[in-house]
Amino acid sequence: MIDDDFDAGLLQQWVGKTEVLHDVVRPETAAALAATLDYPDAPRAGEPLPPLWHWTNFYAIAQQSQLGEDGHPKRGGFLPPVPLPRRMWAGGRFVFHAPIPVGSSVARTSTIRSVSAKEGSSGRLVFVTVRHEISRDGQLAITEEHDIVYRGMPTPGSAAPPPKPAPLNPRWSRTIHPDPVLLFRYSALTFNGHRIHYDRTYVTEVEGYPGLIVHGPLIATLLVDLVRREVPGVEIAEFRFRAVSPLFDIDAFSVCGEPAADGKTIKLWAQNSRGELAMEAEAILHAPPLCQYNLRHLPD
Repeated sequence: MIDDDFDAGLLQQWVGKTEVLHDVVRPETAAALAATLDYPDAPRAGEPLPPLWHWTNFYAIAQQSQLGEDGHPKRGGFLPPVPLPRRMWAGGRFVFHAPIPVGSSVARTSTIRSVSAKEGSSGRLVFVTVRHEISRDGQLAITEEHDIVYRGMPTPGSAAPPPKPAPLNPRWSRTIHPDPVLLFRYSALTFNGHRIHYDRTYVTEVEGYPGLIVHGPLIATLLVDLVRREVPGVEIAEFRFRAVSPLFDIDAFSVCGEPAADGKTIKLWAQNSRGELAMEAEAILHAPPLCQYNLRHLPD
C-alpha cells in the first residue's frame, strides 16, 4: 500500500541532480581517525590516505534550524524528500584510481543515479543510489557508489527477518567493542548528526532499536582496516560492501576475512556475537604476489 504522502514522480525528479564540494585532507583529522581506529601512528602530510578515510571529508553542513528530528539535514535538498523516517547505509562500491595524499585539496562531484521503491517484508522501502567522483589536483582518485535505504517504523508485534548465519572459521578475525565513545568519536569526525548513533533515548524509544547503531561506514572501514593489519603495505584496487543487519553498542562484534586462492580477492564480513551476518564485503587487491606471499606464510 502506498502512503498518501508518497509521490514517486516527485522523487524521480531528483535523479540526475548534482552537487560539487571542495575540501582539504587535513593531517589533524587523519590523526584523529587513526586514534579512533586504535592506530599508534597516523599518515603524515604527503603520505596516502588509507582507503575509506575520505569519509571524514565533504561534510553535509546544515544550519541547526535545518535539521530533521533524526539529526540529519531536512530532506529535499540534494537528497530527495523520501517520506519514510528510518534511513541507513545499505552498501557501496568503490574503485581506487589514484592515492589521495594527506594535505591535498580534493573535490567531490555527486550525482543522484537512481531512486526506486519496493515493498519488503517489513513494509515500504526506498533505495537511493548516489555516485561520487572524488578528485585531487584534477585527477580522478576514487569512484564511489553509495546506496541509501529508507524504511518506515516497525509495526507493533511485527517479527524481525530471520538472521543469516556468517561464514565459519575465518582466516582472519578481530573483535570490536563498539562502546558509545567510539560511536561518538566517529560521528564527530564525519560530522554525522544522525541520532541513532549517540542518542540512546531516541534510538530505542522513537526508532525502536535495542541500542545505539554502529555506523555502516565505520564497519566498512574496520573491514578494510582488517586487510591492512593482516597484509601490511597492500594496495586495494576495489572494494564493495552490503549491509545485512545492524550492529549495536550493547554487544561486541567481529570483523572477519578469508583470502581467496587467487591472491587477489579477499572475502570480508562482520558478524555479531551470535555468529549472525551483519555486513558482507569484498576487496580486490592491486598486487596479488604480495597477498600470495602472505597467504603462504599464514599459519593453518
